[in-house]
Amino acid sequence: MIKALTDYGVETDVVRAVGLTLKPGVETDMGAGDDWPQVHEKLLASQILIIASPTWLGRPSSVAQRVLEGINAMMSETDDEERPVAYNRVAGVLVTGNEDGAHHVISEISGALGDVGFTVPGQAWTYWHLGPGPGPDYLDDDRGHDWSASTGRAMAANLVHTARALASMPIPAPPS
Repeated sequence: MIKALTDYGVETDVVRAVGLTLKPGVETDMGAGDDWPQVHEKLLASQILIIASPTWLGRPSSVAQRVLEGINAMMSETDDEERPVAYNRVAGVLVTGNEDGAHHVISEISGALGDVGFTVPGQAWTYWHLGPGPGPDYLDDDRGHDWSASTGRAMAANLVHTARALASMPIPAPPS
């Protein structure tokens, strides 16, 4: 995914939420020891967001849910033109796991991002898994990589082109 984005000239930064202390709650800063404020600053400096999550029991991971809780705080934030701060930013979803449920995870995360104001273009997702039930991890099996890479390239193209379109013709503030 990173290569597909950099091929379009996009600068990337990976934030591994699993290595951060993200306190539960839907505010930008949940107090001492909360690492979300630094992630929030990176979000405000970016035009493209990709949330990656494994599929656990057919659902997004608890860490992905914590990220969405932090993003939820953006619903009450506006820019200098009174637009929600997520407006004119695009988002996509990358899912992996050795069980089914990828489409459910994609829809849960995409729906939450759309609620906050991110634009989620069509086919702004990719996933890898080998069907229902337990199985090998991505790095332990070569099957399915071509399809995941192909949908990942389509995802990157759709995210980049939508971000460029929004940059040239931004969504205005909602009517009051």
